[in-house]
Amino acid sequence: MVITKKAEGEMLTLHVQGRLDTTTAPQLEAELKASVPGVSKLVLDFAELEYISSAGLRVLLSAQKVMNRQGAMVVRGVNEDIMDVFELTGFADILTIER
Repeated sequence: MVITKKAEGEMLTLHVQGRLDTTTAPQLEAELKASVPGVSKLVLDFAELEYISSAGLRVLLSAQKVMNRQGAMVVRGVNEDIMDVFELTGFADILTIER
C-alpha cells in the first residue's frame, strides 16, 4: 500500500493505493493519527484502492469518529468492489462517499 499526503490549509487529502488489509491497516492508522490533528476536512482518495478488509474498515470507522468531532470526512473515487463491501457492511450509510 502507498499513501500520498497533500495538505491544503485545514484540508488533508490521503491518496491510498493498493490493498488496505490486516498487514497495511496499521500504516494508514499511524498516518491518520499523525496527520489529522488540526484538520477540519479529511479526504480519502480511494481511486487506486484495490481491496479493503475488516481491518481497513476498522481504521475508517475510527477516522470517521475523530472527524465527526473536528470536521468532516469524505471518501472519494470508490470502485465497484469497494462500494460493494461498503454496502454489505453498512459503511455506505456511515461514510460520506463521492463517486
